[in-house]
Amino acid sequence: MSKSLLIVDDSATMRKIIMRSVRMSGLQFDSTEEAGNGVEALEKLKASPVDIILCDVNMPEMNGTELVKKVREMDSCRDTKIVMVSTESSQEFIDNLLAEGANDYITKPFTPDKFREKLSPFV
Repeated sequence: MSKSLLIVDDSATMRKIIMRSVRMSGLQFDSTEEAGNGVEALEKLKASPVDIILCDVNMPEMNGTELVKKVREMDSCRDTKIVMVSTESSQEFIDNLLAEGANDYITKPFTPDKFREKLSPFV
């Protein structure tokens, strides 16, 4: 079964680091896309929904929390899994994101093992 991944982070360097960590985790994706913020991510999702989104929280134009809300309103992304990747580590903040519709949360700094642990149930 083919799986697709969208990495959303305003830092091109961080997107590359996340992609490398996902590859090092041993998880396989047939297609991967990148977006620099929530607005760009929504445009990509409207054109072609994905199976999993890895998303930063703090971004310009549309942050990760707003993106989660918008994705959850899209019928075409009803089954899309959203895993947040951020330095924000307060449990209350994480609980609020999960309540908004995120499926899981990875705190930076991360390891390939953490991606394997969090994404394996979805691939």
